[in-house]
Amino acid sequence: MSRHADGLVRAILGPTNTGKTHLAIERMCAHSSGVIGFPLRLLAREVYDRVVALKGESQVALVTGEERIVPPGARYVLCTAESMPVPSRQGDLLPGEPGDLPRDYAFAAIDEAQLGIDPERGHVFTDRMLRARGREETLILGSDTLRPVVRELLPEAEIVSRPRFSTLSYAGSTKLSRLPPRSAIVAFSAEQVYAIAEMLRRFKGGAAVVMGALSPATRNAQVDLFQRGEVDYLVATDAIGMGLNMDVRHVAFAGLSKFDGRRERRLRIAEMAQIAGRAGRHQTDGTFGSLAVGDGGAEFTDEEIANIEAHRFRPIETLFWRNADLDYSDVSALIASLEEKSEDPLLRSAPLAIDLAVLKILAEDPAIAALRGNKARTLWACCGLPDFRKVGATHHARMVRRIYSYIGEGGHIPQDWFAAEVARLDHVMGDIETLADRLAGVRSWAYIAQRSDWLQNPARWAERTREVEARLSDALHAGLTQRFVDRRTAVLVRDIGAHGADALPVTVAADGEVSVGPEPIGHLQGFDFTVDPTARLADKRLLLAAAERRLGKELARRARKLVDAPDTAFQLVEDGDRIGIAWEGQLLAHLAPGRSLLEPAVRTTRALDRLSAPQRAALRGRLERWLETMIERHLSPLKQLGDAASDKKSTPGVRAVAAMLVDAGGLLPRKSLMAAIKALEKSDRTALHKLRVRLGALDVFIATLLKPAAQQWRAALLAVRDDRPMPRLPAPGAALLDGGADEHGAALAFRRVGQKWLRVDMADRLAAHALKARSRHEPDPVDLPLATSLGLDEGAIRKLMADVGFVPSGEAWKWRGHRRRKAQGKQARRQASRPSNAFADALKDLK
Repeated sequence: MSRHADGLVRAILGPTNTGKTHLAIERMCAHSSGVIGFPLRLLAREVYDRVVALKGESQVALVTGEERIVPPGARYVLCTAESMPVPSRQGDLLPGEPGDLPRDYAFAAIDEAQLGIDPERGHVFTDRMLRARGREETLILGSDTLRPVVRELLPEAEIVSRPRFSTLSYAGSTKLSRLPPRSAIVAFSAEQVYAIAEMLRRFKGGAAVVMGALSPATRNAQVDLFQRGEVDYLVATDAIGMGLNMDVRHVAFAGLSKFDGRRERRLRIAEMAQIAGRAGRHQTDGTFGSLAVGDGGAEFTDEEIANIEAHRFRPIETLFWRNADLDYSDVSALIASLEEKSEDPLLRSAPLAIDLAVLKILAEDPAIAALRGNKARTLWACCGLPDFRKVGATHHARMVRRIYSYIGEGGHIPQDWFAAEVARLDHVMGDIETLADRLAGVRSWAYIAQRSDWLQNPARWAERTREVEARLSDALHAGLTQRFVDRRTAVLVRDIGAHGADALPVTVAADGEVSVGPEPIGHLQGFDFTVDPTARLADKRLLLAAAERRLGKELARRARKLVDAPDTAFQLVEDGDRIGIAWEGQLLAHLAPGRSLLEPAVRTTRALDRLSAPQRAALRGRLERWLETMIERHLSPLKQLGDAASDKKSTPGVRAVAAMLVDAGGLLPRKSLMAAIKALEKSDRTALHKLRVRLGALDVFIATLLKPAAQQWRAALLAVRDDRPMPRLPAPGAALLDGGADEHGAALAFRRVGQKWLRVDMADRLAAHALKARSRHEPDPVDLPLATSLGLDEGAIRKLMADVGFVPSGEAWKWRGHRRRKAQGKQARRQASRPSNAFADALKDLK
């Protein structure tokens, strides 16, 4: 192996998709320390995340013009080429270089070194290729076209060729509407990018957009949109030519010419190959081609196709270079040293870059031209501020001049001015172009915030600019997505068969939102699907068809889940004037009159018709079991009473009372049962007592059925049987109701006393007290403390005592119970002559 004074130097050369970057990461991590310079900030960030996963956050630094993460003692540095810590001959820093990092590493690498031919940045990559060295190992990564200049400039370097892992082949010219999925379309102006993305949105559902003017965060978000499969197409400028790792299978050129800042020219074959090489991934083959001429495309020549497929390109013969050994004796000397030509014919002078152009403009001011020494160094550092806004040297020079005016004498940029300029950009409203311009502006301030000698409290302002950039990036990503992505159309296009029936999974969110793949198409409530109300009329039929095809498995899963669900998963609900059973807030069935009060019928809703017949039968059976369980739990005494009414072992007296009481829902006035009660034997009364039937002085009832839950279920079953709405029930625990209470609801547990309703157990206590008082010959039959605590007024007490058999006589009460009972007997005989079915059956049993 070839050895260099600073360790092994190796050039890894080959076409796109050869795993060169992955190799550099592996080699760096095998050393005790290392640094890699990348062409793009987003690529440096991507590799930083990968190395952190291997070495831990405390060991890895990220340094770019706008972002710095430098833990104390970090041993591995991932950076942009401009921020790569490389010592110059005089120990000076080039514009953008950090001043607080070590410059001695065991490993060093420069990625995409062929960018040494770039007119704007080429001299930076050439400088790093010539001077960035690791003590033990140095890698120069780039295109195979670098081979001649590497061999001449670094004769001691070992050159290793890396073949492409997959095949890249020409696929011809294709209409935009017929591009295969997972395609990237490359255009060379923002206007053309937007136009193509708009066309793809209309008939393919949309496209992600990637341009060099976007912030790294926005570009990453758009690439993620494509990578996640939310869209199948990506429209980009030649910014995708490097640093973006994507699952692209085909690259289509919308044109083969570009404006390079000076003139419109046809792409070089190496540039075509760099872009086309994005197709294919690792060992997956890729294709490239052009859009049909009618869609704005252009044709490749046979020579270009053959050279791209064979990865055969004209070798790079010279690199752009700029002197790094600078003279700061004055500004004129500084400019002269920057423009000094190399004696090596392989290194030609770089075109006028923005930093040097700004310096020349500022030097027209005699005060600036007279700067010397450290002041000239500071001025040159200010000139290194990138022109993110692309406003040109003249306009950019004004900003640089103002910055130097603050820091030139060792001062700092005023925080008020800095804060105001950042706040001016901190707005997320506006169109795509406006947001992109604000992003470019805030990147300038983020760059300034990384200079610890330019600002007081730079960490605070770095955090502030990161927050603003993040918000603007999110807003720009959202704007691009809203403008160029119609997710619903994308879903429909795929769903009609482009990827097969199972390619896109159906997901149902917690709120019922149904998505096919990544895109919501409607809502599923229980088993009822409704199309998204925002869908266009033309799309609704397609959405319903997609749901019909895709929801079968989900509905079957829900049916199984429901059949296996615990009883707590179901609820008794009101649906207008009807009573139903719901699950997770979705109505599943209505209750209808059945064989008896306690056996209502279950009628499933039409939404369950989407299920198969066996599934519907299983679900209906589950609902019927739940209903039986609830009736058994809350109305067990009533159910037992019903069993006694139909049990032939019960006496006729018990069967008569039980039948009428069950038919009434567990509560009847005593007067309506007078004849049946008179016919009871002592043993019958004992049997009814065991069934928890209270033969009260005023009412016959079961006390446990007065509980709130039992009231609710009695009310519901009576409403179903009688085909009327669910009544309004009293508040739980109430003993006295106003006269305005719902009559059907109050009658479940209360009796009317004047203008009030009194719960029957309380009325029974007052009646029992009155009868005991009479048997003891007490003058006052009213339990006044209880009546007062219940809130009974004089009129209610008079009505209650009258029902018991007492009438007021002056200041006392007079018993007239024998007349009352005689009248009740006559009323009972009249009722017997016009009996209800249950009462008629009971009379037959008595005979």
